[in-house]
Amino acid sequence: MILEQELKGKTLSPQEVRSILKTDNKEIVELCKRASILPRKNSKGQTYFSYEEVKNLRKVQAMKGAAMPPAKTAPKQPSAIMNILASLKDMETKLSNRISKIIDEKLEGMDEVVVELIRCKTDNETLRQKIIDLNKEIYQLKNDLNSYKPVGLGFYKKKEKHVWE
Repeated sequence: MILEQELKGKTLSPQEVRSILKTDNKEIVELCKRASILPRKNSKGQTYFSYEEVKNLRKVQAMKGAAMPPAKTAPKQPSAIMNILASLKDMETKLSNRISKIIDEKLEGMDEVVVELIRCKTDNETLRQKIIDLNKEIYQLKNDLNSYKPVGLGFYKKKEKHVWE
């Protein structure tokens, strides 16, 4: 009885637990999961187990051959965290939908603007070509006009053009 009370307060290192259970670290981790035991650490950061925990690990190890519940998987997240995550996901979806809608509305008239811009550019090129053609015609008309010389009494005589001109 006194021996058991002393043992209850005693802590065991992972090496001692390995030798008591005659197993390796992997199996100790698996046993801890099955027994829902979390190894604790001392102030120096070293892992330790209590005597009671080792007794529980030994029981779980003994029951291993018998029908055992599977090791617990990752603990489920509390519903509050799930609610927060769902809210964030919902908020993200709403924001992206709003941004997409605003961008679509702003760009809606851009097609017409681009078509109008192309039409204006075409008109501009057509008018520029007309100006060039009219300047050529004005040059020719001035040359023709300069080929007439006044003779007198409001009459004009046309000078002959030379081929080399």
